[in-house]
Amino acid sequence: MANKILPPIDSRAAALLAAKVADEEKATDIMIQEVRELMSATDYFVIVTAANYRQVDAIIDKIEEELKKQMDIKPNHSEGIDAGTWALLDYGSFVVHVFQPEARDYYRLESLWNDAPVIDLKEAGITDAEYSDRIAKMLGVEPTIHTR
Repeated sequence: MANKILPPIDSRAAALLAAKVADEEKATDIMIQEVRELMSATDYFVIVTAANYRQVDAIIDKIEEELKKQMDIKPNHSEGIDAGTWALLDYGSFVVHVFQPEARDYYRLESLWNDAPVIDLKEAGITDAEYSDRIAKMLGVEPTIHTR
């Protein structure tokens, strides 16, 4: 049986879809960073916050489901899903990170790549994203979630 050759995926469109799905699942602090000029491993990071472990699972499950359904792609690798404080879906050309607030604040992944351009979520149809004080300051927008 011959190997099926798959066309390359549009990593930007896939990252935007992942962000939109996360928003529909009530994720907050949604960011897409274009990291291709800063690292060779991937093109985009989609970084979102979930309120609790159930929401981490729900967001991860829904992103996997919708990317399979709409773009016929599956992650190459996943991590952290059992822990519930952080989970990762690695699609090769883009990586989705879902954190609970404490883990997001601890790792500050978006700050490690702060030279990376941030993609405007309006491209994904997201116009009312919610942002904590820290992420809002980073993005230069008004916070909508007030944290201590």
